[in-house]
Amino acid sequence: MQSAAGQLQPSVQTNGAAQTLSLLPKPTGEGSAVNGGELLLLALATCFCNDLYREAAKRNLKLTSVTVECSAEFGAAGEPGTNFRYQAQATADASAAEIEALIQHTDRVAEIHNTLRRGVAITLT
Repeated sequence: MQSAAGQLQPSVQTNGAAQTLSLLPKPTGEGSAVNGGELLLLALATCFCNDLYREAAKRNLKLTSVTVECSAEFGAAGEPGTNFRYQAQATADASAAEIEALIQHTDRVAEIHNTLRRGVAITLT
């Protein structure tokens, strides 16, 4: 993330493949209009959505839509977020029981969710 004079240049890179993202700056021009907590929740939703498609393919299920909504509570500056929750809905060429089993399985294997559930050290270098 680069931020200067009302301009943001967010980008991500995985295995050498870089992608840019679009985020609006705050009206003051200092930082992003979307806060880090919101982006963390978006990361959880994105991870689960992608993993749900991946796990569905392993079961030969064709998902036609996925909706993931995440929420959390954030307090004063410096306090960690609490009460992280999410819900997922999917439609597929499968029974309601198969879809629910897929959602429950994906909850157990979603990498970002498991990373946060287990805790992670973050080091400034």
